[in-house]
Amino acid sequence: MESLSTELPAEIVDKPIEATENQEDAKETQETAAENAKEETEKAGEEFAYLERNEFTSEIFKIEVKNLGYFGIGEFKKLLRVTLKLDVTKIKSPTRKEFAFVCFRTQEDQQRALETLHGYKWKGKVLKAQAAKASADPLQKRRAAEDQESEKKPKKQRTAVEATCPLAHIPYDQQLKQKSEEMSSLLAKYTQELRRLNPRAKPHLDNFKFEEVLPSPTVNGYRNKNEFTVGKNAAGEVVVGFRLGCYSDGSVEVAEVQDLPHLPEQAKWAARSFQDLVRKSKFLPFNPDGNVGHFRQLMVRCSSATGELMLVAGIYSSNLSEDEQTELKQELKLFYEEAEKGATYKCTCLYYQDVKHREAGQMINPVEHISGSTHITDTIHGLQFRISPLAFFQINTEGANVLYQKAIDLAAPTKDTTMLDICCGTGTITMAFAKHCKKVLGVEIVPDAIKDAQFNAEANGIKNCKFFTGNADDFIKSMVREALYEQEPGKPMDLIAVVDPPRAGLHHRSIAAIRSADAIKRLVYVSCNPHSAKRNFIELARPESKQYKGEPFYPKYALGVDMFPHTMHTELVILFEREPKTKADEKTTPPEEETTESKSEATAEATSEENPASRT
Repeated sequence: MESLSTELPAEIVDKPIEATENQEDAKETQETAAENAKEETEKAGEEFAYLERNEFTSEIFKIEVKNLGYFGIGEFKKLLRVTLKLDVTKIKSPTRKEFAFVCFRTQEDQQRALETLHGYKWKGKVLKAQAAKASADPLQKRRAAEDQESEKKPKKQRTAVEATCPLAHIPYDQQLKQKSEEMSSLLAKYTQELRRLNPRAKPHLDNFKFEEVLPSPTVNGYRNKNEFTVGKNAAGEVVVGFRLGCYSDGSVEVAEVQDLPHLPEQAKWAARSFQDLVRKSKFLPFNPDGNVGHFRQLMVRCSSATGELMLVAGIYSSNLSEDEQTELKQELKLFYEEAEKGATYKCTCLYYQDVKHREAGQMINPVEHISGSTHITDTIHGLQFRISPLAFFQINTEGANVLYQKAIDLAAPTKDTTMLDICCGTGTITMAFAKHCKKVLGVEIVPDAIKDAQFNAEANGIKNCKFFTGNADDFIKSMVREALYEQEPGKPMDLIAVVDPPRAGLHHRSIAAIRSADAIKRLVYVSCNPHSAKRNFIELARPESKQYKGEPFYPKYALGVDMFPHTMHTELVILFEREPKTKADEKTTPPEEETTESKSEATAEATSEENPASRT
């Protein structure tokens, strides 16, 4: 697992030491390290077999940079890509260490980086660079270790229920109690940390209240979206279901989902029917051990309001010719046309998704419509929402009714209120607020989701909505400006923000943009992963600084909504408010000098190197 260091403010980069011996040392170091890496690779055998496939060239052409001192991943990335113009594919750095691994696509890029970085003076340190060996395949490494421990008793395999619904054996009222205690403990740690960082927050935190976790109206069969894996069970049978562990822990076993309480019968039928298709097909199930096979995953979206069922077949196409892909798409289409004749449920919307190793800069795996309708429709707060394959929509529809009403109650909008919906998805929160506000503005990075949001607003006859496509960091300020521009002269501005970000939380630049928008007085933060979002809570409430301009947002009230019964996850909603700075504050509280960049930037920078954040 890659962890990243805390960021520091950008500094002026010193000039490199121009010495021929540094380049010669770099070449010699590379040759020695390469020979050692080759010997170790040959000894390790299967642990490095994955390097023979062309998807992982960056692991082959990797270097280690030492003597960095205390540094931030963002400023180091700026040095490599902007100052030194190196074509970097990935940067890996353990937290609070003075070294980092840097990956490249080609040997030429690797060699140029070695020659440039070895002996380069940066922040008063002379850097050392050498070629580094590739990381071992975690699955093969785990298997090798297990083979060496042949006398060890076999480990008991988890069931699908244990892996995905660990609280299913507990009565529901006890699940709620456990989740309330967990959220209370998390908020206690947050407020304790905030008291230390911002003494001015103390009177606000003394009045901060947390309400218990509210129950979901639907406890069983509530998930309207599921992503199933195609693989094999312990007996070697082809299965469409959930993985019992992760690849990095050495597990590729997949278990069926028929006994899982949180899945609706539509989703179970979809998994079972797709399993029948894969077992009959000449095309093979995908195997991550070697990246062989074709059928990789199945995304299922279903609507309790309309009974519609969307299937998105994820296919690993690297092993298929164009003709074979065409044949497989036709097979999918014909199978579900035949299955519908005597089936309990009906696939109303079928897509093909090309799921393989992403190219540099690729954010999503493209989808292609095969048959049926292009969308499904669901209902929240009496409003109808069109949902496309890649758009975000709350996975617990009935729970969303509770969640959105609580968000409205906390925000307390009026007919003079303008609301900013940051990470708006298909516009569900935006439109739930619309009838309570003068105007609502939403922003979302997924273009198809914004198309859905615009369609949904028109279909529901909502005229006071406007949506933007792009990163929230880039649009928050422009949305605030638009709200201020339309405000009547002399009339006080009532501007509130609602954020419902992916599991990893908001990028620190989005927090900085919210902080700097003085017109925003209230903010409702909806988090499906409060443990990850805690850093955002700190960023909102820490003292004003060079990085976070604008008065802090202090937490006023929090509550939980159990959007995920039988699992360990809880949705947390916090109302933040900020008070205007007084003259006394301006005299006694100078801006805090930021000594470290937010970890959130490091996290976001890291995830951008790989997959985009996904929601629960």
